[in-house]
Amino acid sequence: MRTLGQPRAASIIGAVKLSDFDYELPPELIAQFPAAERTASRLLHLDGVTGELRAREFRDLPGLVNAGDVLVMNDTRVIKARLAGRKQSGGQVEVLIERVIDHERVLAQVRASKAPRAAGQLLLAHGVMAEVLGRRGEFFELRFMDCDNALELIERAGSVPLPPYITHQPDAADAERYQTVYARAPGAVAAPTAGLHFDDALLAALRARGAVLATLTLHVGAGTFQPVRAENLAEHKMHSEWYSLPQSTVEAVAAARAGGRKVIAIGTTSLRALEAAAATGELRAGSAETRLFIMPGYPFRVVDRLITNFHLPRSTLLMLVSAFAGVDNVRHAYRHAVEQRYRFFSYGDAMLLERQNP
Repeated sequence: MRTLGQPRAASIIGAVKLSDFDYELPPELIAQFPAAERTASRLLHLDGVTGELRAREFRDLPGLVNAGDVLVMNDTRVIKARLAGRKQSGGQVEVLIERVIDHERVLAQVRASKAPRAAGQLLLAHGVMAEVLGRRGEFFELRFMDCDNALELIERAGSVPLPPYITHQPDAADAERYQTVYARAPGAVAAPTAGLHFDDALLAALRARGAVLATLTLHVGAGTFQPVRAENLAEHKMHSEWYSLPQSTVEAVAAARAGGRKVIAIGTTSLRALEAAAATGELRAGSAETRLFIMPGYPFRVVDRLITNFHLPRSTLLMLVSAFAGVDNVRHAYRHAVEQRYRFFSYGDAMLLERQNP
């Protein structure tokens, strides 16, 4: 274990503007491919109380948890949500599914030189035809024609929706590695990337340690990559995501609390679902939509520790981790990560954050 120093006392005073969450990132630090092994990533451990940083490896994780701690994982499964094609007029289009509504309808972003019109048709890969039913805000509602299972159609005709900062075309390796080993419920168009560092052996080691592994589902939408444009963060409209929290996970969290153990969220999506489900003060099982926007000053109710990747500048996810571990602490950690050449974003390295105000 190596302690890497600490910043000045953490503070959230004045951290209310978009520019407070910016940083310089050399482009070469954006990971374009995953590590050779899932657990081979680096793990930067930040204590939100003291501000101390420790350099670790992700495979060290079992030694950092105690028997009775509960790790909550998002078991959403990434669908092949990107489909290429053309309009009836011949113009090229790219469709990025945001959400499957039912067996034949989806909400999607449609990129084209001119926006498609209602009642128009799109000819997509593998002979898939889609009718444009209309617009819902920034998305289009599409109906796949002659379709009785939209998820199966997307899996057959689509490609892995890699994030916009990954420049290579998705291949078979991405189809495996841009998916957690515990993915179960199809519906996400972006991976819960903190979970990409886990393999079956590491999960077994955590169980052997006495940790409790629990799950929830939050279908990550393309909105996770949307930039924040409002300098006044109070004006930002958060994207909506659907989550489902089972009673078994609520009970696991309650048991950890009763035993004085920690609740560890695997990824910001798990944290967001848990905190949304505890908005009334009590963690409740069920399914709902959430637009929860977590920024400095947020009173965390459930999560004690967070495992997460490094996030985009000026993003809501960077605001979330800053709220969790302290603005100054996170700024210091990101500066250190850049200096030490950590790998950033979806295929990059990870952080273990201790909550600033336990």
